[in-house]
Amino acid sequence: MPPILIVFIALAAFLLLLPFFLLAPRAAGKRKRAPFVGRNFAHRGLYGRDGSVPENSLTAFARAADAGYGMELDVQLSRDGEVVVFHDDTLDRVCGVHARVDELDLEELRRLRLCGTDEQIPLFSEVLRLVNGRAPIIVELKNGKRNKELCRKTLNALRSYRGETCIESFNPFIVAWFRFHAPSVFRGQLAQPPQFYLQEGFSKTTGFLLGHLLMNAIARPHFIAYRIGKKPLSVRFAEALGAVRVAWTSHDPSSENRFDAVIFEHYRPKPRFRVSSGRSGVSAHNGKPEPPRQNDSRSE
Repeated sequence: MPPILIVFIALAAFLLLLPFFLLAPRAAGKRKRAPFVGRNFAHRGLYGRDGSVPENSLTAFARAADAGYGMELDVQLSRDGEVVVFHDDTLDRVCGVHARVDELDLEELRRLRLCGTDEQIPLFSEVLRLVNGRAPIIVELKNGKRNKELCRKTLNALRSYRGETCIESFNPFIVAWFRFHAPSVFRGQLAQPPQFYLQEGFSKTTGFLLGHLLMNAIARPHFIAYRIGKKPLSVRFAEALGAVRVAWTSHDPSSENRFDAVIFEHYRPKPRFRVSSGRSGVSAHNGKPEPPRQNDSRSE
């Protein structure tokens, strides 16, 4: 065989296999997927659009569990290393204080109130005690300056919890940390189309890599949590290779049956129930509550 033909065949094989190497997810067995597939997850808990029930509050999480939903929440570190549940990097929008979450100790954060209510910023451990295995939880780890510490402390909390949980992050290196340090944890890559990364100040190169899931080779996620809308071909290819399809953030019921799992807010979808066993062997859902009001957005 002529050398030029050998080179051509090798190059063609490389180009053919490259998308698989870059985009392939990690396969997850039915048992690992079961608590999360076919479920609706309340985004930051079942909170009120008007702020009467604040996002990421204990009340919002209790409402989600009582209504039969799973829930999604955000964790990050206080200055003194406590894992708190809060979405924004800064406290301006929710607490009316111009400071970063990681600039204040837990005691200082505890003095603040969420959306002008009596609710405080909860510890992650408090949310886990409250939910107590009644609903599956998607835990988003926020990107920050102490990611390894956040990963380690979040994992410690999950290991002592007896309910159904998984982790996700926009930062593929956080997802990769769990790949190498806790491969049994169901993990997901949060992502969105490249233009949204540009709006958030990322470079075109970074936006392209993240938006097209080209860091999957590092993280090897079990699921892809992608922003609802048009998906790049690379994302659809990763899903075709077996990634569980999680959608965020839905604002109407039409998303319900188009994805494996849906993260929603500001309306009440019909709960999609699944009786399943957590690590404790205890059923997470022992009964079917009264269905909530459909599309009632007066307080959501």
